[in-house]
Amino acid sequence: MIDLTIIWAFIIAFAVAAYVVMDGFDLGIGILFPRFKVGRERDMAMNSIAPVWDGNETWLVMGGGGLLAAFPLAYAIVLPALYAPLIAMLLGLVFRGVAFEFRWRDPAHRHFWDVSFCAGSIVAALSQGIVLGALLQGIAVEGRAYAGGWWDWLTPFSLATGVSVVIGYALLGASWLIWKTDGPLHEQARRIARPLLLGLLLAIALVSAWTPFLEAQYYRRWFEWPGVLAAAQMPLMVTVVAIFTWRAIGKGRDWLPFLLALALFGLTMIGLGISIWPDVVPGAVTIWEAAAPERSQVFMLIGAGILIPIILAYTVWAYWVFRGKVDEAGYH
Repeated sequence: MIDLTIIWAFIIAFAVAAYVVMDGFDLGIGILFPRFKVGRERDMAMNSIAPVWDGNETWLVMGGGGLLAAFPLAYAIVLPALYAPLIAMLLGLVFRGVAFEFRWRDPAHRHFWDVSFCAGSIVAALSQGIVLGALLQGIAVEGRAYAGGWWDWLTPFSLATGVSVVIGYALLGASWLIWKTDGPLHEQARRIARPLLLGLLLAIALVSAWTPFLEAQYYRRWFEWPGVLAAAQMPLMVTVVAIFTWRAIGKGRDWLPFLLALALFGLTMIGLGISIWPDVVPGAVTIWEAAAPERSQVFMLIGAGILIPIILAYTVWAYWVFRGKVDEAGYH
C-alpha cells in the first residue's frame, strides 16, 4: 500500500529544494550587488534574472502551503516558534521585489533602490538560514503545541547557518553570472566565486561538525552503524565536487560552475535529510504524527498532480526561452 504521508513529505522537500535552486541565485545576485559597478554591470546583473526571478518564488508558496495542508500539526508548531525570522524573510522578499521594479521606473532614486535590493536579499537569505538552524537545533514541544519563547530561535548555531546560507546563495549568484554574462561582469564573477567557494566549504564544515551534537538522534544517525557508512561518504563527495567547482570557475564551460554549485547544495540537503528523517519537527514530531487525514491527502494529491507538472512546464519553458547570454539591453 502506498504511504501518502511519505509522498507528501517528498513533495514538500522537492518544493523547498526547487526554491533553493531557483531563488537562491537571484538572492545571491542581490547579496553581491555592491560588488558591481553602477551602470552597465548592475543593469546586466538585473537583466540576467528579470525574466525568471518572480516565478522562482512559486516553490516557496507551494512548500509553505503544502506544509499547512499535509502536515497541519507541524505547521502549528513551527510557525509560532519561528514567527520573527519568517516575517523578516517575507518582508525582505517583498522589499527586494519592490526595489527590483522601482529601480527601472524611478531612476532619480536608483541608488536607494539598489541598496534596498541588496538589503532585502541579505535579510531574506539570512532569515532562511536562521529558520533552518532553528529547526535543526530543536523546537520545544509540549503535547501538540510550541512550548518555547519568542527568542528561542536566536542562537549561535542558527546565526552560523544563516551566514552559511548567505555565502552559499552568493556563490550561486556569482556562478549564474559566469554562465549568463560576458565582459567585465563575467570576469568579476569569476574573481569573487573562488573566495565564496572557500567560504561555503568552511561553513559546511562548521555546521556539519556542530550538528551531530545538537540532538542524540543526529549523533546516532551519523556516527553509529549503519549511518556511519553515509557519514563517511558525504565529506568525500563534497570534496570532489568542490575540487571540480574550483577548476570550473577558473576555466571551462560557463554553465559548469553553476551546475556544480547546485550539486554542493544538493549534497548539503541530502545530509540534512539523513539527519532529520523521518521527523518533520526534529526530535519531537514525525511526519506520520503531523500528517493530515488520508482523505485530505488524496484530495490534495490530485491537485498537486495537476499543478506541479504545469509549474514545471512553464518554468522549463521560461528558462529555455531565456537561455542565452545577457547584456545591459536584455537577453540575446
